[in-house]
Amino acid sequence: MSLRRRLAEFGFESNDDYGFQIDCLMRADLAHLRSLHIAGDSGRRKTALANALAQALEFPRIVYHDFAQPEAPPPPIVITTNEDGTAQDGPQELPPTAFERAVTEVCAFSEGERAILILDQLQLAGFHDQTRLFQFIQTHLWNTSAGSVKANAKQLLVVLISEDVLYHPLAHVSYRIWADASGGRFDYRPEEFGLGLDAREMFAAFAALFDALGAIPTTSEFRKLLADAMANARTEEHLRHCIFGWMEHVERARLFAPTLGPLVHEAVMAMNRHLGMDHIEIG
Repeated sequence: MSLRRRLAEFGFESNDDYGFQIDCLMRADLAHLRSLHIAGDSGRRKTALANALAQALEFPRIVYHDFAQPEAPPPPIVITTNEDGTAQDGPQELPPTAFERAVTEVCAFSEGERAILILDQLQLAGFHDQTRLFQFIQTHLWNTSAGSVKANAKQLLVVLISEDVLYHPLAHVSYRIWADASGGRFDYRPEEFGLGLDAREMFAAFAALFDALGAIPTTSEFRKLLADAMANARTEEHLRHCIFGWMEHVERARLFAPTLGPLVHEAVMAMNRHLGMDHIEIG
């Protein structure tokens, strides 16, 4: 089964397969830890891809940290005193942050099994934490006040998600992919949707239409769109409404632009020919 289909099983639909890109990263001979940078438009789609990818690749251990989540307040500091009532000397150690605990935990997991660390909203991390993260990826070592742990580079994958440009040193040691909902190409075949070879003309017309539109429906979107259009759409306006109704990432102004009219018309004509109907234009 392709990685695209596996990702869809875990809630992430895309027209990109990502199989080639992930193979490139996993097969690379690297001195540092494998780090995957998921770029893309703003929103939580990048997060959805990261979590679906972790499950599709069957990582037994998934550790997720979101820098947007507020840090829990530290526990009250208890000051111990000497017999004479004076405070004992020595610094009070602060407990580890949620970020530090996440990295420490995934290092421990990587010793015995494959593990993935997903770091989300990285643009909100302080410069000090981003620098420490870069050093961790470079050296495999994670240092905290409690001690040092080492990650197993053969077992660990680090995933970075940021709404801003990634800190340059982190970008330098990361492999980048794009979480694009409408990318890829229209490569659906009639038999995948329960249709015969006589539907190839209709699918070719849809391919030309979506290529000009600059947006490709996902598998489930096209399945619903196709069923709706074949059952109900008999005019160009009908088909436009079907497309806009079922596709999440489509620009309405571009879809309803007059310049797209000939391709919409041809798609309707091809669909009606497939259904054995005459084209009817309702004013």
